[in-house]
Amino acid sequence: MDLQVKDITTVLENLAPLSSQESYDNSGLIVGDNNMQVTSVLLSLDCIEATVNEAIQVGANLIIAHHPIVFGGLKKLNGKNYVERTVIKAIKNDIAIYAIHTNIDNYKFGVNYEIAQRLGITNPKILAPKKKVLKKLVFFCPTTNADEVSQAIFKAGGGNIGEYSACSFESLGTGAFQPSKNANPTIGKAGNREKVEEKRIEVLIPSHKEGKIIHAMQAAHPYEEVAYDVYPISNVNQDEGAGMIGELEEAMDTQRFLSHVKSAFNCGTIRHTALIKDKIKTVAFCGGSGSFLLGNAKAKQADIYITGDFKYHEFFDAEDKIIIADIGHFESEQYTPNLILAILKKNFINFAFHLSKVNTNPIKYF
Repeated sequence: MDLQVKDITTVLENLAPLSSQESYDNSGLIVGDNNMQVTSVLLSLDCIEATVNEAIQVGANLIIAHHPIVFGGLKKLNGKNYVERTVIKAIKNDIAIYAIHTNIDNYKFGVNYEIAQRLGITNPKILAPKKKVLKKLVFFCPTTNADEVSQAIFKAGGGNIGEYSACSFESLGTGAFQPSKNANPTIGKAGNREKVEEKRIEVLIPSHKEGKIIHAMQAAHPYEEVAYDVYPISNVNQDEGAGMIGELEEAMDTQRFLSHVKSAFNCGTIRHTALIKDKIKTVAFCGGSGSFLLGNAKAKQADIYITGDFKYHEFFDAEDKIIIADIGHFESEQYTPNLILAILKKNFINFAFHLSKVNTNPIKYF
């Protein structure tokens, strides 16, 4: 199977678009050419020098990592630190580096969904859904063609609200128009003003799929010129955002639950606040550095909040209302390469993907 870098990354970006990454992030193709032929792919949480060495050993010329090796920008390439040395080694060996970071964090079935599966959480929901990432598409169409055009929009990714798909609102009205002499009208004749029974159809669309959805609408629509409007809206998108919250099938003794977490994520240790709950039922969690979501977890009345990178003073913010469990940044995200592998294998059945065997965790436990 002949694949280019863009063939593989497009599959990932269809699920976790680059527009979904946070403003501070640097996801996407960091090193390499989108048109480069790919021999095989190495999947890793981090891309460091040891990761590039591993790619050379297994014959992979594309590394897909969760964390971007270049985060704050590079002004020089002198090999004076591990970032510069990693980039130089990749370039010398014609190895492309791609990062899929906060965009897959914010994906409904991304990093946090993977955590939910490993913890046995039922019905996980986004903890902090994103705002201003949805738009409303309003278009007008002859009644006889309305269903066909709507189905094209749904197929392109419009009309999803939480657990419901193919959502729209329709109202009847009369459309009026007068074709010019240069027009090629589907209904009516040039120079004559026509009136047609039409439907006004309203559909929610994700902002990052706007172009694809508009193209699908225009391709399915019978009119030469399609009348439509796109409005930005402030609604939250239930399918995109940070962290997750859900429930265990049955409440667990708190210490037993912490042992379960430690085993599931092979933690060297778990730093936690006072065990103020005898039982754990509602669990909030966020892969990586998630202290910024503590307020959301408390507001949702979670029994425990699991994440990484809590600072000393931030533990006080639990205020005996919730248990904070810091399992470590690496530990919480270590299965992200497995998640990416599962996605890619569904789309590229007979292609070589390698899970990195390099432990990139810079933190050791004594």
